[in-house]
Amino acid sequence: MVIFAGQGDARRSMALLWRSTDSAGTRATPGPKPGLDVDTIAAAGIAVAEEQGMAALSMRAVGAWLGRTAMALYTYVPGKNELVDLMHDRVLTELPTEYDTGSGWRPAITAWAEDTWAFYLRHPWVLQVSQARPALGPGEYAQLETVVRILEGLDLEPLRIRRVIAVLFQFVRGMARVAAEHRQAAPETGVSDEEWWTARTALLAELAPDFAERFPALAALESHAAAAAADAAKEGPGDGAPPVEREAEEAFRVGLELILDGIETAERSGPGSPTRSVG
Repeated sequence: MVIFAGQGDARRSMALLWRSTDSAGTRATPGPKPGLDVDTIAAAGIAVAEEQGMAALSMRAVGAWLGRTAMALYTYVPGKNELVDLMHDRVLTELPTEYDTGSGWRPAITAWAEDTWAFYLRHPWVLQVSQARPALGPGEYAQLETVVRILEGLDLEPLRIRRVIAVLFQFVRGMARVAAEHRQAAPETGVSDEEWWTARTALLAELAPDFAERFPALAALESHAAAAAADAAKEGPGDGAPPVEREAEEAFRVGLELILDGIETAERSGPGSPTRSVG
């Protein structure tokens, strides 16, 4: 399920997102019932998304969460589209905006990436809100500002830095989405990862007995990787996470290291130089 941000009335959405701190808790227009405000409604929308998923999100559901009718909410928030923008921007404020760059940009950006990864796994519904057309709220810009400040000392051209930032954001988001889907698979389907893989690997062995001959490079890689994973498992009990989820996290960490290695290589090449392959 993909929900596009920024589908509401542009002026009304932006006005709500960028309302002043002084008016943050006030209603958009005078209304008959006290006790509601924009922040309360956005928080309730987040609660519905956390508990029931984005498919269940509606003005009626949010109203029910608050013990009000949907009509009571429209005084403050025009509709679901504007609500999604508010929810997305509000939940982003949970993320840190300050990182210590005293030891350089790499430890700081690593900490940011790990924080953002953990944030997405705490709030997987956020991954369903497309970034193709961002809401352009202060929460989004605060995160961009955070990363720009971390990387502003890079000896790279501004355009390249902007593209590096895009790579970092999309990499973390994409890998977190994979991990979130692993977590959701069993409860959504009613079949555990172990059951699913056991059944299908047995069928693969039965129906494709020549698998290793047809895909020799893949078979060799998987054989060596499986042996290495088994050895690693013997060294400690791990964190208790399911194997597929643990593998997703390891892939995230390896991928992040490779991206950061590439940034360092590009920086050593100097501003404007082509990025060299890391091998």
